[in-house]
Amino acid sequence: MFELVKSGGWLMVPIILCSIAAAAICIERYIALNSEKIAPKNLLGKVWGWIKSNQLDANKIKELKSSSPLGQILAAGLSNSRHGRDVMKESIQEAANKVIHDMERYLNTLGTIAAITPLLGLLGTVIGMIKVFTEIMLQGTGNAGVLAGGISEALITTAAGLSVAIPAIIMHRYFTRRIDTVVVTLEQETIKLVDALHGDRKVDVKEVVI
Repeated sequence: MFELVKSGGWLMVPIILCSIAAAAICIERYIALNSEKIAPKNLLGKVWGWIKSNQLDANKIKELKSSSPLGQILAAGLSNSRHGRDVMKESIQEAANKVIHDMERYLNTLGTIAAITPLLGLLGTVIGMIKVFTEIMLQGTGNAGVLAGGISEALITTAAGLSVAIPAIIMHRYFTRRIDTVVVTLEQETIKLVDALHGDRKVDVKEVVI
């Protein structure tokens, strides 16, 4: 393996660093983007139980806010529910924007890695071919070993760059799709809460201040 990296030239170093960064991001995002942790299924039912039993107070809101990203959004809406439907929806949107921003963390970096690693491989190809043509100009075509070395460097860096870029693109699209799915779930849950509090059903909600 070391000989393979060595024969690829100095451009193998940034390609390898990119592969390590991409792997770390994929592992971290896979763990972080757990839909059960972001939007627990029974959370809205639990909140509704607090509201019906008149238990909703500042402590419950703080507990809700620290429980999960969905809890943060619901807490923001509940703490402003007394100001009307529009204000409640605005506070929910602001909280949701922060949650979505947190879910998208490192994805730009992963996308950048997917974009630049093929270019690094291409640069290695160009450098390798320059070496080949330089040797041809100086020594002619008789030194097959030197020519093979330059071509090998070109092919290794290209293969390495693509080997990093292809999985990075796949995982970037996977995480983007996963975030979209979670966002739909968050929207559905918050719409249920808004409709319950400011729809046809009348619910007595305590004034809550955080």
